[in-house]
Amino acid sequence: MQLFLDTASIADVRAAARYGVISGVTTNPSLLAKEGGVSYRERVQEIASVIDGPISAECVSRKADDLVLEARELASWHPNVVVKIPIDEEGLEAIHRCSSEGIRINTTLIFSVNQALLAALAGATFVSPFVGRLDDVGEDGMEMVRQCVAVFESYGLSARVLAASLRHPLHVTAAALAGAHIATIPPTLLPQMMKHPLTDVGIQRFLDDARKAGIL
Repeated sequence: MQLFLDTASIADVRAAARYGVISGVTTNPSLLAKEGGVSYRERVQEIASVIDGPISAECVSRKADDLVLEARELASWHPNVVVKIPIDEEGLEAIHRCSSEGIRINTTLIFSVNQALLAALAGATFVSPFVGRLDDVGEDGMEMVRQCVAVFESYGLSARVLAASLRHPLHVTAAALAGAHIATIPPTLLPQMMKHPLTDVGIQRFLDDARKAGIL
């Protein structure tokens, strides 16, 4: 399973890139708004200069014709740009048209297997089920990820399942066990994934013993 970073902060991208475990980045207008008026194009290009992998940039238009025009513009920013389009009637038409032109699409705001299936059939490269938001309304978000993976594998669909809206380290583990191809995580989650109290205890014990042995 690959890990993407869910952020529009270039500082967070640079910090995470040091570890060599991040394969792409997902952004959206909400994340960009936290960056204080920075140009979306410039920020996406900055990110692409650090991470050589898919960089998702989201459309904000709501009609199919406008979505296609906007998608073409976003895709022109950098060869690694993947265009995010939400799933609805207008979005599905735009996904089909853009995919036919060779524009890679990340279908976002997926909350059901049917939505994921439609997006995949329309030509989406990625589908993004929102795990945490489903959990918030009493549904099992990770089970939906598992079902999407099973359906895509059963029918040989090429779209990749990108588990989104992950809130804690156990979500990442569950996404991997569910067969998700990718998990996109907020920057705060990466250090949490590294930590375990027994690791800290073990390191301290080694250091203490090294001092006793005169190594340090």
